[in-house]
Amino acid sequence: MGIAIDKSGGCGTAATTAKKIGIIFGGRSGEHDISLMSATSVINAIDREKFEIVCIGITRSGDWLLYDGPSSKIESGEWQAEAESALAAEPEKYGFTVLGAGGRSLRDIMDFAFPVLHGPNGEDGTIQGLFEMADIPYAGCGVLGSAAAMDKAVAKDLFHRAGLPICKHAVVFKEEIEYNIETVVSRVEEALGYPVFVKPANMGSSVGVSKAKDRAGLADAFREAFRHDRRLVVEEGLDCREIETGIIGNYKPAAAAVGEIVPSNEFYDYTAKYFDGGLSRICIPAEIAPEIAETVRETAIRAYEALDCSGFARVDFFLERGTDKVYLNEINTIPGFTKFSMFPLLWAEKGVPYPELIERIIDFGFERYEERKNRQQTG
Repeated sequence: MGIAIDKSGGCGTAATTAKKIGIIFGGRSGEHDISLMSATSVINAIDREKFEIVCIGITRSGDWLLYDGPSSKIESGEWQAEAESALAAEPEKYGFTVLGAGGRSLRDIMDFAFPVLHGPNGEDGTIQGLFEMADIPYAGCGVLGSAAAMDKAVAKDLFHRAGLPICKHAVVFKEEIEYNIETVVSRVEEALGYPVFVKPANMGSSVGVSKAKDRAGLADAFREAFRHDRRLVVEEGLDCREIETGIIGNYKPAAAAVGEIVPSNEFYDYTAKYFDGGLSRICIPAEIAPEIAETVRETAIRAYEALDCSGFARVDFFLERGTDKVYLNEINTIPGFTKFSMFPLLWAEKGVPYPELIERIIDFGFERYEERKNRQQTG
């Protein structure tokens, strides 16, 4: 018996020979709600003629639940109560183990894992390692690429070593602040001046990101970011445009169109991304010179390769006003898949519609899995 999506967009059970794709959503990170939005979009877009879908939600407390109700209840959060009730009523049907022996395991209920999990424990290499331990092919970057891209401090160091253009920045530890905040503030002011952006090293969707224009603002930004991580990245505040492109592929990655975010707020923060009612604008293609767009695409591929990424990712840039200098910002290895999200729109501009994009990502995951299995057998 497999778990499948019915034609109306819900999760259900059906016997089929199609590959069972596990859409895994939710999670314990601060980006839980964004994951629900992204997963709903993926579920609604995936080709039901080619794939069955196993819907697995991870609660904020870390419980894994099999869900076979309508996809509309995922984004609203109602899925959890339904899944918990189903498990209590029919534990044999809805129960499974993540890795342990006895009963059904993840490997038994899916052929392929498609994590739609943003932030820690989702795109930082941890769940990717779990899939490898469970011998399950999966979508997206592997353990190394996921972990390196998720950690902004590590990623910037690797970008610098690869000769890629990045803006000036400093790494700050919570322990430094607690010991002597004045020393840290002075160091940031001397190295970067104002304004600066303060970001948790391991977080996405602009969660915990603040712009500081003076000492008081910097102290407030530290406090906000430390709610999410003990390591922070402080970046110089550039007068810039926010440019993005998408990458898919394993060993021969390709870049999508180049787009621009025009935020409704002073910068593209969490509210502007997801909860401003569509006031932020996405411009695809970006209104930039062709040679700048090509530089962005080439640099994105180099960055993708520098972090050993695979499958898919979105690569973000700053384009400085007045100089048109391109700065690499970061790589997001599980970019948003919501109706407002740049990644699928960039590929649609390149002639790759949403269902085909998902299928290609799945194919790249199987390709990497087969390559790894062959290497293990011959090694």
